Order: sequence, then C-alpha cells, then structure tokens
Amino acid sequence: MSDKKIHVYLMPGMAANPSIFDGIKLPEATFETHTLEWFLPEKGMSLEQYAQQMCSGIKHKNPVLVGVSFGGLLVQEMAKIIQTKKIIAISCVKSKNELPKRMLFAKYTKAHKLLPTGLVNNVELLAKYAFGETVTKRLDLYEKYLSIRDKHYIDWSIDQIVNWSQTKPPKNLVHIQGEKDAVFPIVNIKECIGVKNGTHAMIIHRAKWFNEHLPAIIME
Repeated sequence: MSDKKIHVYLMPGMAANPSIFDGIKLPEATFETHTLEWFLPEKGMSLEQYAQQMCSGIKHKNPVLVGVSFGGLLVQEMAKIIQTKKIIAISCVKSKNELPKRMLFAKYTKAHKLLPTGLVNNVELLAKYAFGETVTKRLDLYEKYLSIRDKHYIDWSIDQIVNWSQTKPPKNLVHIQGEKDAVFPIVNIKECIGVKNGTHAMIIHRAKWFNEHLPAIIME
C-alpha cells in the first residue's frame, strides 16, 4: 500500500537538523514523510556536487522535495538531477534576483568572508545566521534545532547562498514565504504564497498553518 503514497522529503535550513519539522504532520493515509540531513561538504565542493550526493538519500521515484531556507536552494538544485513531483521552497528564494541587496553586496565585496563564523558554538549568533532572529528566550530550543556547528560547513553554506547563480526556478516549484521574513524579505520576491506574520523560522512557529495548507499545495 505504501507505494501508493506520496513520498515527501524534508530538508532543513542552514545548520538545522530535522527536528525543525517535528510539528509538521501530513495525513498518513496519503503521504509518507522522510527527513534529510546536512553532511559536511568536502573542500571545494560545489552546491551542484553537494546536491548530487544528497540525491543518493532519495529512495523513491518522483518525490516531493520540501526545503527550508538554504535547504530550499538545495532542493531546487536536486530537482535538476532527479525527477520530482513537486518542489516546495519555504523561507528562501528561487533565483539570484530575489537575494537581498546585502547578500549581493557581500558577493562582490566578499564581506561574508569576514563574518565571525568561528563563534558558531554561540547559539545566539548561529540563530542570527540561520533564522535572522535575535534569540534571547528559549535558547535551549534553538540548541536543539541548530546542531551543526562546524565552521567549514557554515562558511561553505554562506558562500553558496551569496554566490547562487540560478536565474529561472523549476517549473513545478511552489514558493511559500513569510511576510515578516528578515533573511529573505518578501519585498524582493515575485510569485509566492505569503504567510501573514510568518518569519524566517515559521516552519517551527507556524506549523499549524503548514499542516492545514501543505496537503492541498502538494496535491494541486
């Protein structure tokens, strides 16, 4: 019977682990969810090469790929390698033209190379990078979500985002963006489903919205 189900693969955002999807519950009669996890990139690895390796973790044909933030960029790259039923990009961008000006500035000035990523064990700082939020409350929660503290991985991730070159999104992509996203402001984004009061971390804080809307978005 499980072969009749739609297989949905969930890719977390930068530095995050699959626990960010703990609140996401899709109807089990129709969907089977699987989580993907970041691995440490080899030196000099491109995002395309990383996507190729991540695709080896996809065990079903024609899956739905759901990616959050940097994970949303990654699943778009994966969709260039494997056939997908649908790609759902959350809290991210779908072309380099939607990147905020500060990231474009970083690309040309290499300013992102100066970020103090050596301090990634500081959860408050990591949350600022990963969620665009200043976190002072519930730090233990962010400790749980943001478990990837490797400096090389963080440097690599920021570099891949800033230098992302995609100009046209995949045809079967649905983009869901919070109206209060501080990392990728919705003002730069064309054609998306806006989530009122949604922040960059809305996959955690607005799980109810996703549980209500994702099944229909996947099926349409």
